[in-house]
Amino acid sequence: MEDPHGERVLEFDALLVATGRKPNVAGLGLEAAGIDYDDRMGVTVSDRLKTTNPDVYAVGDVAGKYQFTHMSDFGARLVIRNALFYGRDRFSDLLIPWATYTDPEVAHVGLYEKDLEKRGIEYTTISRAFDDVDRAIVDGQTEGFVKIHVKKGKDQILGATIVGSHAGNMISEISVAMQAGMGLGKLASVIHPYPTTAEAIRQCGDAYNRSRLTPTVKSIFNRLMAFKR
Repeated sequence: MEDPHGERVLEFDALLVATGRKPNVAGLGLEAAGIDYDDRMGVTVSDRLKTTNPDVYAVGDVAGKYQFTHMSDFGARLVIRNALFYGRDRFSDLLIPWATYTDPEVAHVGLYEKDLEKRGIEYTTISRAFDDVDRAIVDGQTEGFVKIHVKKGKDQILGATIVGSHAGNMISEISVAMQAGMGLGKLASVIHPYPTTAEAIRQCGDAYNRSRLTPTVKSIFNRLMAFKR
């Protein structure tokens, strides 16, 4: 509402203030150890999580933009392999899913549309709304969708976003498929318990397989079926 003095008044029940986080790296004597850092970005590390001191590695929220508990875990695993077992694993090779536990939840893995367009990668998007999924309808939680990007002309998953109840749990199936090099079309053959919201992923696989039926393929298929009759 507007008051006579031109001020705008908004009424609400709660206010969420997200100010961000700042790495606490000051006062640790990092300069004396020859370790570069930034007050805003944290400790400077290479793709193998090595600091500017070749004998020191850094991991966790103070050494990267992915400030997630699961990334601290897998970053620590990478450091152990590289530091103690002469590994050469790269952080950039990790496939990183994430989830935001709002209502509905938002989960993502891989590349976004903007990333694909920036890299000049042609892609096709397959999506399934939860208001078409039986379990979501029964639960009364039909808000949201599953959206999966595949490389145009190839059965290769490039990225996926899920918005909906338990999206954080569902994204793992797509992460496993991407990690294993399993295409979206192959996910259509994975049997899911019925009814579950995860069936939306299988249905995306079905939709992708149907999209591969070009007019020529459909014509050949129809002729084959007519011949068998």
